[in-house]
Amino acid sequence: MWITGLPGSGKTTLADAVRRELSGDGRPTCVLDGDQLRSGLSSDLGLSRDDRAEQARRGAHVARLISRSGIVAIVALVSPYAEDRKRARETHDGLEFVEVWVDTPLSVCEQRDPKGLFRRARSGELSGLTGIDSPYELPTAPDVTVRGYGVQPAVAAAEVIAAFDAQRARSRS
Repeated sequence: MWITGLPGSGKTTLADAVRRELSGDGRPTCVLDGDQLRSGLSSDLGLSRDDRAEQARRGAHVARLISRSGIVAIVALVSPYAEDRKRARETHDGLEFVEVWVDTPLSVCEQRDPKGLFRRARSGELSGLTGIDSPYELPTAPDVTVRGYGVQPAVAAAEVIAAFDAQRARSRS
């Protein structure tokens, strides 16, 4: 599952809710969060377009390895460019892949600002933040769209899991 959206949109919250539901059903899962990847595997990357593409590439390949071992990989990554999300899907050729867009208005993300990124970007301390001075290309055909506000995470997780299970059933028939 590839969960994309603006910073602060609720990607990680959704990923954790999906993980809890799947784990409760006895399905092994692994969450790959963008911040966790940036603190280790991708600690050498910044916010340039090339670095963002490389972050998505690395995340997609790690998720593919995890998925091939029978574990549901749940990737929560801004991945602001449609081309990078398309490549992530192509990396999973032959494996189930569900693109999930967490549709949350920028104003809500800024209000949440869990890591202070928007405050820092607005004050000029940080450049290249998606949604402020770096674009986010809205997904044109995600497999599922959930709202990242005004909806309980468990409800959104159920929508995501239903889409994943439906795709899984189609690919096996």
